[in-house]
Amino acid sequence: MKMEDMVLVSLDDHIIEPPDMYERHLTAEQKKFAPTFHTDKEGINYWLYDGRRIGGVGLNAVVGRPKVEYGMEPVSLSQMREGCYNVAKRVDDMNVNGVLASMCFPTVTMFDGNVFNTFKDKKQALTLLRAYNDWHVDEWCAAAPGRFIPCCLVPSWDMNATVDEIKRLAKKGVHSVTFSDNPVNRGYPSIHNEYWEPFWKVCAENEVVIGMHHGTGNAAPRFSPESPMDAWIVCMGLSISLALTDYLHLDALLRYKNLKFALIESGVGWIPYVLERMDFVLQQHGTWTHSNFGGKKASDIFREHFLCTFVHRDGGFNQEAIALLGAHTICYESDYPHSDTQWPRGPEALWEYIGKLPDKQIDMMTHENALKAYAFDAFGKLGGRENCTVKALRTKAAHVDTTEHSKPGFSATAGTGSRGRVTTADVEAFFKRLEEKHASNDSSGTQAAE
Repeated sequence: MKMEDMVLVSLDDHIIEPPDMYERHLTAEQKKFAPTFHTDKEGINYWLYDGRRIGGVGLNAVVGRPKVEYGMEPVSLSQMREGCYNVAKRVDDMNVNGVLASMCFPTVTMFDGNVFNTFKDKKQALTLLRAYNDWHVDEWCAAAPGRFIPCCLVPSWDMNATVDEIKRLAKKGVHSVTFSDNPVNRGYPSIHNEYWEPFWKVCAENEVVIGMHHGTGNAAPRFSPESPMDAWIVCMGLSISLALTDYLHLDALLRYKNLKFALIESGVGWIPYVLERMDFVLQQHGTWTHSNFGGKKASDIFREHFLCTFVHRDGGFNQEAIALLGAHTICYESDYPHSDTQWPRGPEALWEYIGKLPDKQIDMMTHENALKAYAFDAFGKLGGRENCTVKALRTKAAHVDTTEHSKPGFSATAGTGSRGRVTTADVEAFFKRLEEKHASNDSSGTQAAE
């Protein structure tokens, strides 16, 4: 196989929600409490949800900028590539990066939709959550058949509504929902509580994969205010390792063969350690802790019920590691438009290490595992594999401008630490300054017309 023959399906990309996303999915009466998109007098965009300002619309949507301008910017749509929020432009950017299909996680609602859990009026929250899902499926995904794997939100605060919503979405062909990697940290019962039993059951029955993006429950450790931001970034993917050790003990996995979880933006290299450690703990401690894997080992449960994703070579691509995880569990991600993305040279970066693997493993990790798990027939919608390769897609993208464009603005790195490097305190100060700007501009904000 050559690099240009690969087919790439990304299980982790992100949408920057456009200002009009609720326009066609709410009645006139419902629009009275709908979130609205605003621009303040300094050009900073924000959403107003349930009377509260949700800032940082970009959340690291820095694709296409020089790396020196990376950070938690941008703070307005004008500072982003159009592909962040415009679906037609997103398809262009996918083509130039050789990406056939993409699963896009939300931004303004938080990756797991937790913003709706904070609403005072939960009936309104449910209405808006359903409207978000309809926009995502019927507009964003439907705009380009075969190019977007739907990924929807669930109203976790109401289990009956959750079951109904998953059934409703399943009729639309949705096989993925996004969920917290530790619901306790969202104010819910633990995953071992009977509260979640209907959720596990309805997902298994409808073959809906439960995606858990890092940062949706377990926070990456912040060592100190003086610690370099780099250390925090490294630990962000590792934060989901805590979730894996807990979820592997979920009794529902022994009851529901079709119950599947996906670790999103997780990385791969750390997982062999966790699986081998858990198998060892079962061997050494299982008799007194009464661990229950149904006569199997934790590593067996992982191979039967979990997917993981990778954006770069992270130590998990030797044959010993692949055998332990199972090649069928490993899936590619692009992470567009965040700063980990290697757009527009994703295929070149990937080929440097995956190109050394057998062709069958390459196919499994780059697209087969994802298309199978989410019952997504991209080849059928696009007329066959020959139209879906890196080469085929890039031939459609000759018009796409991939040069870097400087878009400086309200910077997260305006003040750096005493050693001349960005610290965790600098980034936290950025968000604080952004909140203060929102507050000071409260009376002058106007709804955007973009």
